[in-house]
Amino acid sequence: MDEMGACCSASRELLGQLMDKWSVMVLYALRDGPLRFNAIKGALNGVTQKSLTQCLRRLERHGIVERRVIPASPVAVEYEVTPLGRSLGQLFLSMYTWTRDNMADIESAKAAYDARHPLAEAA
Repeated sequence: MDEMGACCSASRELLGQLMDKWSVMVLYALRDGPLRFNAIKGALNGVTQKSLTQCLRRLERHGIVERRVIPASPVAVEYEVTPLGRSLGQLFLSMYTWTRDNMADIESAKAAYDARHPLAEAA
């Protein structure tokens, strides 16, 4: 089967949406159980309400996160990782941990690159 064939576009779209910075961090925030929107937002330094809403909708659409309405007064909503999403758990945890553990080396590499290429635009 040609892995770069017809399914490549759909796979690329899914990977792009799952691997964006907020998706990884949302799944990390939800690793221990369901949270309400504001609790997730509080755990993610720098995320806007709009970005978080879009991220949660994408994750819900792909079956990775479940949105549950809690019939209370006022009505509340919480999010939880689905069994399908949990199957990504170790992969996402490993990526997040690697990023956190290697941040000093990454910052050093970026500083060295920027010193060698002072006119290069930061990505």
